[in-house]
Amino acid sequence: MIAGEPLDLDEKKQQAADWFRQLRDDICQRFEALEEAAGESQLADSPPGRFERKPWQRPEGGGGEMGLMRGRVFEKVGVNISVVHGQFSEEFRKSIRGADEDGRFWAGGISLVAHPHNPFVPTAHMNTRFIATTKSWFGGGGDLTPMLPDTEAAEAFHAALKTCCDGHDPAYYPKFKEWCDSYFFLNHRQEPRGSGGIFYDNLETGDWQADFAFTRDVGCCFRDSYCQIVAERMNQPWGEAERHAQLVQRGRYVEFNLLQDRGTLFGLKTGGNIEAILMSLPPEVRWP
Repeated sequence: MIAGEPLDLDEKKQQAADWFRQLRDDICQRFEALEEAAGESQLADSPPGRFERKPWQRPEGGGGEMGLMRGRVFEKVGVNISVVHGQFSEEFRKSIRGADEDGRFWAGGISLVAHPHNPFVPTAHMNTRFIATTKSWFGGGGDLTPMLPDTEAAEAFHAALKTCCDGHDPAYYPKFKEWCDSYFFLNHRQEPRGSGGIFYDNLETGDWQADFAFTRDVGCCFRDSYCQIVAERMNQPWGEAERHAQLVQRGRYVEFNLLQDRGTLFGLKTGGNIEAILMSLPPEVRWP
């Protein structure tokens, strides 16, 4: 590529894939640092967790790498990256932009779900992605699910996201917050999954570099704001009552991911790695 010339699609794919990998590395490093710092938690006698990485290949094209950690702060946290390509089924291509007449696709992204031990530390989810069919676009977002009521954490998380969005377009935060509130809503229970965040899809403004910069900032904003929330709560004492409430709330998380989540459906429909797709499920859960 000559400096100043527009990127072609292959160059865009490579830049996006490189960023998702870099963000994965940054987040894993920060989470492992939290594990090291948890010297006053109730599980301080346990060794700090470390991510185990497991590559996988998709027979139809592409693959990814799972990163899973079980430690003394995070009961289970997964940070996965993937780059897959191939062809959508005739049935599924009807629901994807630009795939009606040509079912070929490329999709790269990062996906994270964190389930902490301490019930006072919220569960969190983040993913960002770049998808190309005959069209191309970014999508993603992040949201917070406190296991116990935590207005302060929700306000700090949303303030960080608003600052991130306002740096690109003042219309983004209210639009993407509303989208998140609508998307992460358990229809069968008529209740929100948590405190929300932002969610966006089909982001294609005509300025690829601006859309990519926004997607990068969303990832960095989530990394920084969530790590701060964890650090401030991970040593707070908790008991059986808080643990019970946490496990019941986790049940709502499972219900959403198995019944409604589009990312889960996309992974299953495109022949993704089942273990990586279901990484979002917590290790222990309870229904009352």
